Amino acid sequence: MKLLRHIPFLKAVFFHSITAFGGPQGHLGMMLKTFVDRRRDLTKEELMEYVAFCQLLPGASSTQTLILIGYKRGGVSLAVLTLLIWILPACSLMCGLSFLISQIGERNLNTSIFQFIQPMAIGFLAYAGFRAFKISINNLITQIIMLLAMGLLFLLFKVPWVFPCLIVAGGIATNFSSKRIPTKEIIKPRQIKWRNIWLFTTIFIIAGVLSETARKQDWQHRKAFHLFENTYRFGSFVFGGGDVLIPLMVDQFVARPTSPKQMARDSNIIKINRQELLTGAGLVRAIPGPVFSIASYTGGLALKKEGKHMQLLGSIIGSVAIFLPSALLILFFFPVWQYLKKYVVVYRALEGINAVVVGIMWAATLYLLKEVSIVSFSTISFLNIAVIVGTVLTLQLSKTPAPFIVLFCLLLGWLT
Repeated sequence: MKLLRHIPFLKAVFFHSITAFGGPQGHLGMMLKTFVDRRRDLTKEELMEYVAFCQLLPGASSTQTLILIGYKRGGVSLAVLTLLIWILPACSLMCGLSFLISQIGERNLNTSIFQFIQPMAIGFLAYAGFRAFKISINNLITQIIMLLAMGLLFLLFKVPWVFPCLIVAGGIATNFSSKRIPTKEIIKPRQIKWRNIWLFTTIFIIAGVLSETARKQDWQHRKAFHLFENTYRFGSFVFGGGDVLIPLMVDQFVARPTSPKQMARDSNIIKINRQELLTGAGLVRAIPGPVFSIASYTGGLALKKEGKHMQLLGSIIGSVAIFLPSALLILFFFPVWQYLKKYVVVYRALEGINAVVVGIMWAATLYLLKEVSIVSFSTISFLNIAVIVGTVLTLQLSKTPAPFIVLFCLLLGWLT
């Protein structure tokens, strides 16, 4: 019976999962519209705190933010349901695309219908940046932190450790002021539940041991064990989202298998065609949902030579292994964070952390703009600018649901 009262929320999560284009930064604009403005599941300040906290951890940040929204509403069980509903559409699509690419190849794919999705995603990101700026940038120090974070991140966008380093630096910077203090209250010691972090560590160790044992003993389906270990490791250590995950996959599945040293060590290592992987990297940005769902695609390609059933199993392994670390880490560390933020030093750090998050949004906006034609005197450039500006104004000035904006941009791409 408790679950029934959460059905409207789960419907909203599903609707978000099939309409949320643009990666973690672009998703924030839609979250503001859906879960803050329309449903009021949380305040905009809480959402910004969740986003900032998720930037401190490795894994899929937009997925972790949604998990926290579910956790706030209904505890661990609702958080798990939220995760499953959020990732299922994207993972299913990417699994299907792994079969499609295997059959017909990239040359027969026509993605022109998606050509205005990236400008639209930039519009959503710019809208989220404006909203976040009003919430989090309130004084000179936060303005300086935002600008520095924006500049450094724009230059080092694909360097994985730049995200947590900037977050920590922003938190330290705002601790030099004694003006910001939390409401005084007695902080009671809280027992930490270690179950999730022990489970995370145990799975990590077991995956590594099984993968190495499968290689040494030449197990029949050893690639499945390699795939789980590789993908779980990505989900455990990747900071910075899909822009960092995809280059790591290229290194692991494309470059490394062709090195003489690796071939001498294990000639049966997982190997994915470079063009097929890069095709998936492009397609994952044209579908709604988490960019980390590309693991469903690479998982299918990794085992495609072992038959259709193993290819399907590979997609399932990729989906589970990439998102499981994100869920375990966020559900362990967030209760600890809720306790720690009552201390003055942590409370003051929040202001700097939020300012860095705003800088991240603007840096991502500028970074994505580099890949969109907006400066040439051509029809496509004018249309791209119109889509970006139109998306921002529509979100700012009207109550038009995000899915209608997405459908309009898909229709525009089809007609152009």
